[in-house]
Amino acid sequence: MPATAATPSSAPSDLAWRVIGLLNLYRLLVPLVLLSMQWLAGPQWALSATRPMLFLSACVAYFTSAVLLIIARRLEWSSLRIVALVNAGVDAAAIALILYASGGVASGLGILLVLPVAAMAVLADHRDAFLIAAVAALGVLVQQVFVSFGENAPPTDYTTAGVLGAVLFAIAASAWPVANRLRESEALVRRQEVDLANLAQLSQYIVQHLRESLLVIDSHDRIRLINESAAQILGDENAYPDALIGEASPRLLYLLETWRQNTIAGSGTFPAGDPTFVAADGGRVIRAHFAALGATSPAPVLVFLEDTSLLAERVQQSKLAALGRLSASIAHEIRNPVGAMSHAGQLLAESPNVTSEDRRLTEIIRTNADRVSGIINNVLSLSKREETRVERLSLQAWCEEFHEEFCETMQWPRERLRASGATADIEVRADPSQLRQIVWNLCENALKHGVPQSPDQVVEIRYGRMSPSARPFLEIADEGPGVAAEHVERIFEPFFSGGRGTGLGLFLARELAQTNGATLLYEARQGGGSIFRLVFADPRRWEA
Repeated sequence: MPATAATPSSAPSDLAWRVIGLLNLYRLLVPLVLLSMQWLAGPQWALSATRPMLFLSACVAYFTSAVLLIIARRLEWSSLRIVALVNAGVDAAAIALILYASGGVASGLGILLVLPVAAMAVLADHRDAFLIAAVAALGVLVQQVFVSFGENAPPTDYTTAGVLGAVLFAIAASAWPVANRLRESEALVRRQEVDLANLAQLSQYIVQHLRESLLVIDSHDRIRLINESAAQILGDENAYPDALIGEASPRLLYLLETWRQNTIAGSGTFPAGDPTFVAADGGRVIRAHFAALGATSPAPVLVFLEDTSLLAERVQQSKLAALGRLSASIAHEIRNPVGAMSHAGQLLAESPNVTSEDRRLTEIIRTNADRVSGIINNVLSLSKREETRVERLSLQAWCEEFHEEFCETMQWPRERLRASGATADIEVRADPSQLRQIVWNLCENALKHGVPQSPDQVVEIRYGRMSPSARPFLEIADEGPGVAAEHVERIFEPFFSGGRGTGLGLFLARELAQTNGATLLYEARQGGGSIFRLVFADPRRWEA
């Protein structure tokens, strides 16, 4: 059963107040018209009131009641049923009193009850509609009884009163289905309004939070819609709704006019050069893409702004991927001669005729051969990376197991590698083997480069949830010298080592993290040291 807009037990709806407002206007006009006909109209239009003073008092009371009901609109009415019954009672009493002062139903003024009864029946349910009709009919009958006591009214007036009462019941019965249809229609309109409002809010939210930068420009070159990303590109001070696009970016206006001219000419492309301009911050080159909205000329235009630096970054990633595949293809060819050189250097160092100077040279040969072998192994592991097999892991249990394995394998004191985190169990989604490879690499780097020989220095494995996003994280922190400020932005680049390794460990760790939907970040530790934080995917976005 569809919900109605305002059931009798609920507060009055806008439709109910509109009906009551029209009825109040009726109440104000009826006394004025009756008094005008009584004293100002000519003989053919004048009313013959049998009780003029009572007639005047009844009209004034009815007018005053209308004014009071208009004022009562400002009150907080908790129930539509109470409002309907109060209004129906006022109408029945006032019009019955006017009828009595006019000589009863013979005056013909009983017809004044038709509109109030119909209006209140529209607002009430079927039982209250008949109650309203019964009150009005009873008012007509009671006043007719009093008229008969004071005057010699003909018996046919009772018949007229009965017919009028029957008419009122018929009106109430016919108004009830109409009232249901009106309430259902209003309920439908309200639901549609709510849906449209929700849809508008959702669309606004999606547009404002899109990573893509877009704006809509109307035919008068004014900005009609712009999201946060596009406003940052064009400058927040000049790019806002209803601003002229020429004031925000003259170059973008030129590109827009050029595109419009070519669209009219039928080409829809730029005659020469790329449609690019410099962002408001002066540090980015932006490419504009245009699409017409509608068939009018000139039509509003949807503009997509593309940061070419992001495109260049994607191209760079493709180049790195191609480089990785190429390196993997020749790694086997490099490994064999490197192994032979390393073995030859080792045999040469074992010769009894080798001088100390030659022994130092053979040590250089073996050290650099081992370094090249390490690079080859990292490249091969990157190129042969198996498909990710994501599982749900308890972060606390996984860290405890990793702690035991790492300390036992590396022969590292357990008290110098601490694992701690939130008391509540935290679940993450990751490939166990790839997660182990990431954390092992980070811990091994911390032991080699982040922890001095002092037995007081420790490496910490900490886990918990980020605030306020509640995303799970796992971080490795040390108290060593940290990363030099000039190297921070390059530590995840391939083959950048700072002279302390192959330069592929952190690059491979970040690649594996991205494969698992996580992000690997570096942060300088307060007081000295490094923090490598692995932020996992938001659990609320996990697929079922």
